[in-house]
Amino acid sequence: MTFIRIQTSFVTCFLALLLVGCGATTLVSTPVENIDKVPLKISELSEDQKKDWAHADLIADTVPGISLNRAYNEIIKNKKGKTVVVAVVDSGIDLEHEDLDGVLWTNKDEQPNNGKDDDGNGYVDDIHGYNFLGESYNEQLEYVRMLRLGIGDSAERAKARLKLDEEYPSALQNKQQYEQILQVVKNADEAVKKELGKDTYTKKDLVGIEAKTEQMQQHVAVLTQMFAYGDDIPSVLEELTDGIDYFTDQVNYNLNKDFNGREPVGDDPYNFSDRDYGNGNPKNQVDTESHGTHVAGIIAAERNNGVGINGVANNVKLMSLRAVPNGDEYDKDIALAIRYAVDNGAKIINCSFGKSFSPNPKWVYDAIKYAALKDVLIVHAAGNDGSNLDQPENPNYPNDHMFSDSEFSDNVITVGALTSSYGSKMVASFSNYGNQNVDVFAPGSDIYSTMPNNEYDFQGGTSMAAPAVAGIAALIRSHYPKLKASQVKQVLMQSGLRSKASVIVSGDASQATTFNQISKSGKMVNAYNALLLAESISKGKLTLNSNAK
Repeated sequence: MTFIRIQTSFVTCFLALLLVGCGATTLVSTPVENIDKVPLKISELSEDQKKDWAHADLIADTVPGISLNRAYNEIIKNKKGKTVVVAVVDSGIDLEHEDLDGVLWTNKDEQPNNGKDDDGNGYVDDIHGYNFLGESYNEQLEYVRMLRLGIGDSAERAKARLKLDEEYPSALQNKQQYEQILQVVKNADEAVKKELGKDTYTKKDLVGIEAKTEQMQQHVAVLTQMFAYGDDIPSVLEELTDGIDYFTDQVNYNLNKDFNGREPVGDDPYNFSDRDYGNGNPKNQVDTESHGTHVAGIIAAERNNGVGINGVANNVKLMSLRAVPNGDEYDKDIALAIRYAVDNGAKIINCSFGKSFSPNPKWVYDAIKYAALKDVLIVHAAGNDGSNLDQPENPNYPNDHMFSDSEFSDNVITVGALTSSYGSKMVASFSNYGNQNVDVFAPGSDIYSTMPNNEYDFQGGTSMAAPAVAGIAALIRSHYPKLKASQVKQVLMQSGLRSKASVIVSGDASQATTFNQISKSGKMVNAYNALLLAESISKGKLTLNSNAK
């Protein structure tokens, strides 16, 4: 499933507000001496800084970005490099987006829209990639499909039943509570607009209201609390609406045992030999299917073209492989998408998805091994459950270890998410972590990138951290093409910034640990350092230690 974080803290705090009032949030501070001598950033980010914080430099800006601007200014400059194909296995890309249309991979051996497999690669009309989902969009989660179809062993189905019995009522309750909260906020908003005599107002305006009735006091209290979740009430209403949509999809599709989202595709998704399905249109099917477009922009939105944003990497061609629905992906689609990317020239594959159940993991493991054999790097998002992936009760697919103590492949790098707040809160509360099963961290909270229909917006999740790393990997493979995929992985891990800062994981202050203990490298990726190390390796000045952290 695609890894975008959904804000659920509305429910807990808001319900408390309705009952007794939601008190001030307790700030968890970390002593300056534990922040590795880098000062904490006290001032709020400006609007421009919010849009570009992921590219900032920790030392210069006290923001845990990837030092991308410094890398371009001091190392890359006007160097062109070699073109690198990056495959985006995701929900499809808006192929006509103003910031992406100039960086699309094109299969020059295929004639568009003639209904033929001109290049003989097994896929018809695959001009910019392939759509393994056909006309389908909504899907069940994998463990719900297992229950519907009776697949998997009895132990896995028992776990699936327990999980569904827990998750479905929770989703239904959340949906109902979000709907209630939205109505309360709407009512309060209308009342305050009438009281102030204007259609828009600030928090200062709100505080200045002399509430003469108990009802108006409640309206002001509600809206005051809502300003903690957004800069203005319209943005809060939008987020509440997004929350309702999210939980509605869970109730109607993801967790609905009777729903069959695969029907429009027409294949048997659990038969690896059944491959005559899908089509050559790897574009997002609906406007709300924005995940792949957002990911693509982070990697390689056209740089310095006067519109939108700058992607991490220049000289990249993006291959769109639509294989991740609004629900859990199928193992067959992921395995075939990886193999398609490898066979058609991709050197990096971004995989911003994952799930906790996998009835056919071997198909994907074999595809990962195939990618390793062909020198292709896979960048994978760690997931948004706020869980320690080193614990056996938190399985995450796909992975490069098959839940053993050693990796079966050296071409997969797994990425956790950072926030823009260096210090105790720099690990995104939603991000999974693990000393052995997460390799590095990168910016992934409130990332500004491309959206369908030439739009731009903020999204958060480890899904947004992985493409930042994929972009840096593309820069390395562009300027130092002799480095192997396994070497690029080690460069990314070894060149990052190590910090022993005390940090909170899972958004739980009681789970404080040190940053260097929550990933295999103990580091946050750094484009500037990565390019310096890659240059030293390529010139034979240094040798990578595969066991180094």
